[in-house]
Amino acid sequence: MFKVAILDDYQNVSQEFVDLKKLSGKYEIKVFSEPFTDENDAIEQLKDFEALLIMRERTKITSNLINGLKSLKYIITSGMRNKAIDLNTAKKNNIIVCGTDININPTCELTWALILGLARNFKTEIDNMYQGYWQTTVGIELKGKVLGLIGLGRVGSQVSKIAKAFGMQVIAWSENLDLNKCTELDVLPSSKEDLIKNSDFISIHVQGGERYKDCITIKEFDKMKKTSFLINTSRGPIVNEDDLIIALSTNVIAGAGVDVYEKEPLPEGHKLRFVQNALILPHIGYVTAENYSIFYTQMIENLEACIQGQPIRLIEN
Repeated sequence: MFKVAILDDYQNVSQEFVDLKKLSGKYEIKVFSEPFTDENDAIEQLKDFEALLIMRERTKITSNLINGLKSLKYIITSGMRNKAIDLNTAKKNNIIVCGTDININPTCELTWALILGLARNFKTEIDNMYQGYWQTTVGIELKGKVLGLIGLGRVGSQVSKIAKAFGMQVIAWSENLDLNKCTELDVLPSSKEDLIKNSDFISIHVQGGERYKDCITIKEFDKMKKTSFLINTSRGPIVNEDDLIIALSTNVIAGAGVDVYEKEPLPEGHKLRFVQNALILPHIGYVTAENYSIFYTQMIENLEACIQGQPIRLIEN
């Protein structure tokens, strides 16, 4: 029977979105709800599987991993872009890679949850309520503040529209900033340096990869306002984590809202877990019932199409 692995189902909910029992006559499916210890562990546990159904940005599908999985025929990921897959090695091994649709609005919505949470000191005040205290901080208003967007693509554009509704001024920078889109959205184009210096909130919405790795380091933190906040719902390596911890711990900036990390899941003893002015979440930007329904439904559609020799939603390098 065709062996299928569903990886990184952290909440163990895949069966709530796809009836795996109905598929049991055609496929031998195993759900992995815990991350692998390391790459060797992944190779050992996945060596007999012919298809991997994966969530993007969780288990890294490296060249070494692919080469170690001799039975592997198909990799099916959530989303149509997953930089954690070595597409060159997949192609060399004649492995078909497919993706799914994805709603981008959840990441925008979570960005605003983090911005509002930072502006109104949610972390401190929620903790206080559970401990019996009442009103210990003073928040700030968003109206009139400057929001700096690093990236004005699909998510950044949505974020900018909501900022305007709050009465904020929006500026943007990226290495390939679309000036026509800036005009359309009434967003002021900026240099990176001016954005860093002038923003009250900086929110990151560019793709991961080498281009933007360490885009924000201690050099940038030192130029930011001491009252400013950084929000990262994009990719962990865009912000140097060690420098972020220093900036937060020494009050170089007022705080940060973070949903993505250099290493995920975030290690239990990671210093970010203990920084008072960090509002941190476990990479839930795209984790919604609506998205999971799309992901798992289309993953099975992709698998069926591949087995029939007519693959759909192909991802090619």
